[in-house]
Amino acid sequence: MSDSEETVRCWLVERSSYGDERMVTLVYATPTGDRQLTKQLSPNLLMRKRVTAAVDVEPERLEPVTDEETRERYAAEAERMAERHDPDAEV
Repeated sequence: MSDSEETVRCWLVERSSYGDERMVTLVYATPTGDRQLTKQLSPNLLMRKRVTAAVDVEPERLEPVTDEETRERYAAEAERMAERHDPDAEV
């Protein structure tokens, strides 16, 4: 949990782009990798918005990660991000 009991700290664990519109997908996950928040942004919006190492998310906005391999990968990446970056650092 973050400082607030009403939010969960999630770390950036994946960034990818796809499609003709080149939408950028950002995935933030809990430190255990069991829940995620996915954001899709256009390149124009991405240039105007700060992408930080972590975000604090209301629990009801998080989706479960059902695949065990993905949970493990997200947990490892969240740990790596937490060790290397401050939550508010732009990445």
